[in-house]
Amino acid sequence: MTTIRLTMAQALTRYLASQKTVIDGRTVPIFAGVWAIFGHGNVAGIGEALYQHQDDLPTFRAHNEQAMGHAAIAFTKASFRRRMMAVTSSIGPGATNMVTACALAHVNRLPVLFLPGDVFANRRPDPVLQQVEDFGDGTVSANDVFRPVSRYFDRITRPEQILAALPRAMAVLTDPADCGPVTLSLCQDVQAEAYNYPEAFFDEKIWTQRRPRASDDELAAATAALRAAKKPLIVAGGGVLYSGATATLADFAEAHGIPVAETQAGKSSLPADHPLNMGSIGVTGTSAANELAEEADVILAVGTRLQDFTTGSWALFQNARKTIVGLNTQVFDATKHRALPLVADADAGLRELALRLEALKAPEDWTKRATEGRTRWFLAADAATAPTNAALPSDGQVIGAVQRAIGTGGTVVCAAGGLPGELHKLWQAGAPGSYHLEYGYSTMGYEIAGGLGVKMAKPDQEVVVMVGDGSYLMMNSEIATSVMLGLRLTIVVLDNAGYGCINRLQMATGGANFNNLFRDVRHEVMPSVDFAAHAASLGAIATKVASIAELEAGIAAGLKNDRTTVLVIDTDPLITTEEGGHWWDVAVPEVSPRSQVNAARKEYEKAIQAQRVLD
Repeated sequence: MTTIRLTMAQALTRYLASQKTVIDGRTVPIFAGVWAIFGHGNVAGIGEALYQHQDDLPTFRAHNEQAMGHAAIAFTKASFRRRMMAVTSSIGPGATNMVTACALAHVNRLPVLFLPGDVFANRRPDPVLQQVEDFGDGTVSANDVFRPVSRYFDRITRPEQILAALPRAMAVLTDPADCGPVTLSLCQDVQAEAYNYPEAFFDEKIWTQRRPRASDDELAAATAALRAAKKPLIVAGGGVLYSGATATLADFAEAHGIPVAETQAGKSSLPADHPLNMGSIGVTGTSAANELAEEADVILAVGTRLQDFTTGSWALFQNARKTIVGLNTQVFDATKHRALPLVADADAGLRELALRLEALKAPEDWTKRATEGRTRWFLAADAATAPTNAALPSDGQVIGAVQRAIGTGGTVVCAAGGLPGELHKLWQAGAPGSYHLEYGYSTMGYEIAGGLGVKMAKPDQEVVVMVGDGSYLMMNSEIATSVMLGLRLTIVVLDNAGYGCINRLQMATGGANFNNLFRDVRHEVMPSVDFAAHAASLGAIATKVASIAELEAGIAAGLKNDRTTVLVIDTDPLITTEEGGHWWDVAVPEVSPRSQVNAARKEYEKAIQAQRVLD
């Protein structure tokens, strides 16, 4: 057996560079690069190794470790999980900064390789700078916090351990069911230790998309349920996009006359103008989708994990005789809420169902109702997004302006707060993946770093980031990175002077206006942040606009700029789109000295009676 002597870090980077995949008939590296912020825990080991692989494994530097993770996550999401990135940091705060991003990837089932530096395995300098010491367990490291939010975790304490760890990591990263973040915690001394690795370990490996097929028994049960359905509904989740099943979904819906509703992760599975696309479902759903969901007797849940925003905290699906068919690669999701499991790839599962259903059509009156509801919803959505001269426009009106300026050809990126709910309802998505929302973990600060990752995946497309002032203040550093890398973004900052979304939720649950909007926060001086000046200081071309008309003009002009453009607009913190939507289970105190809370509790107790968790 021929061997080559390399350090563990050199072997790791060489292995990553040799992993390939096939996209549109071309063989390309499966790792598009590595995000890195170096410190004492990785600069001399993996940092030196990455230097040797700049051509086949590019290294990118950001300004915040969590943001690096967000950019990597957004890249793989925008690539439909076909390609991915790695992220490396030093020991200590650099590593733990990445935990939020790791949790985000875990919740959203997205593959990212985290490579945090760790303590010395030999323990000679114990405790090393930034080391966390457990008085009762000498094996504990700060990186143990990655364990519950990683699909696979390993601590590399000997250089030869990567011979087993790296293939295991790749198997998880590329598996359609177990897909998610992998953490390889790299002891900093071991990064620099050498070993005689088999040369065959570094042979090119091509990873292709696995498409598990459903069992005959599960297909038979799902087919029988759909054949008996009088009011069928398809719920399209992110698995539709990751499977590349959008065309198959459209064919299936058209062939059988079944309306389709979309989750946050599944939005853009069908274009907004498709006649059977009812739009968003659940807490932030359209009236068209939610009215059908309340009555549906068979729900074909394709590639969705059925989280509470989708199901209206299990108060949306009100038909006592309903049947859920869970078409999913992951049995954990396929069997939720007593669903009939159909464990399969979304594209393969829909094709096999179509063959068995043959010419079956949903009742005409059901499809007609869907079409009429869709028409009514679009009238409401048009009203919510129409131009206005209001001094403080609503989020919906800003969304309308961005949509008119960008059209359906670009990709919109957003994450936390009230904007995702409004976008879920109102944004008219075009191509698959043109709606890029991180709402599984609802992570404030994802937006700008996420936009950067999307632009890396789609360099020739327009990418517009919509972000509230709260999220902007949490994480804005990657504006500078976008300028540095020549990756032009359009960023729209909606300034409602605080955390408007949570303030509205606080009011809806009987709470007093407290600690959310700046006016209700303990202060000596009211904050006055010049977001445009701040963005300009990071290298962007930035402007504050005074109206919806100025915003539209500013976006159009910004598309001609040679670098990231930031447009800031003041908005109303209280206005949301009243049409559509659904109740969400947010517990209200049973006892309070405030009458508003007591009244809200009574409404809450009434609302939870509609939950149908196990029927």
